[in-house]
Amino acid sequence: MSGDAWQRAMRAGRFADAWRESDRGIATGTAVPDARVPRHLQNIWTGAPLDGKRVLVRCYHGLGDTIQFIRYIPLVRQVARHTTVWIQPALIDLVRPFVEPAVLLPLHDGDVDAEFDVDVEIMELPHVFRTTLETIPPVPFSRPMRRQSFHERPFTAGLVWTAGNWDTDRCVPFDDLRPLFECPVRFLPLQQHLSTLEAPSFPTHVVLDTIPALAATMAECDVVVSVDSMAAHLAGSIGIQTWTLLKYEADWRWMTARDDSPWYPSMRLFRQASPGAWRPVVRRAATELQSLAAATATWSTRSLQPVDPDQGNFRRSSSIKV
Repeated sequence: MSGDAWQRAMRAGRFADAWRESDRGIATGTAVPDARVPRHLQNIWTGAPLDGKRVLVRCYHGLGDTIQFIRYIPLVRQVARHTTVWIQPALIDLVRPFVEPAVLLPLHDGDVDAEFDVDVEIMELPHVFRTTLETIPPVPFSRPMRRQSFHERPFTAGLVWTAGNWDTDRCVPFDDLRPLFECPVRFLPLQQHLSTLEAPSFPTHVVLDTIPALAATMAECDVVVSVDSMAAHLAGSIGIQTWTLLKYEADWRWMTARDDSPWYPSMRLFRQASPGAWRPVVRRAATELQSLAAATATWSTRSLQPVDPDQGNFRRSSSIKV
């Protein structure tokens, strides 16, 4: 369901208009399953109701797409007799506690080993449930616990600057990130395989061999600064303060003329003003990061009150919640 009218409606937040476009596609046969096209371009759902049926949810898009729309599985479970989610193996450990008792099966290139009456691609679920801006389900995950208390660690920003090879326009050239590194914060790279040019900018490296490990590392961050990538969706889905750097013609889900996202309450959007112009975006993010780090340091100082100055003991102010 990616026609021009549908895209315009979604970008404008007119979800009801987008669903009418999707309905027309189903009615005219232009949005029916077609095995001749790549999986991620297939429309699976035929408009059949899910109520009382055995439902198979297929996760044919990217990891970030699945993370964004996994929030719909509890709604499917409320109406379906049985729910199976055919999902990317890398996400199973992350989403299992949220979707249980739905059955999770690892996605592969063959046929799914499950019985079902209705199947639907996970990105079709907003259409199934006629989502509006006001009825977007909440983010699905709880923020992992930090290993250190707030005042025992420096202000930390997680950083993601590449988004994979399929859309290199989403990636920020590493040299354009220099204004960020002038900020008085500790940066953690939230991506693997740093080049010899990139590695010296990060005094701390963390092994991120699984998505749950990435989520746990994000929990150590005060903010995650990321391009449009799986990492941005993950940070937003676990409620971490997330700044997403967007190319000029951003994906429909980020809408237009907004610096926030109805999908992720903890997210801010930093948009290119013209195609390829990353440096103004990074400079703005650097300025905001300077202010956030300073404000956080002030907050930390004020949230601690001395109890016994001779012993150097401190207690947290009862008026501050952490």
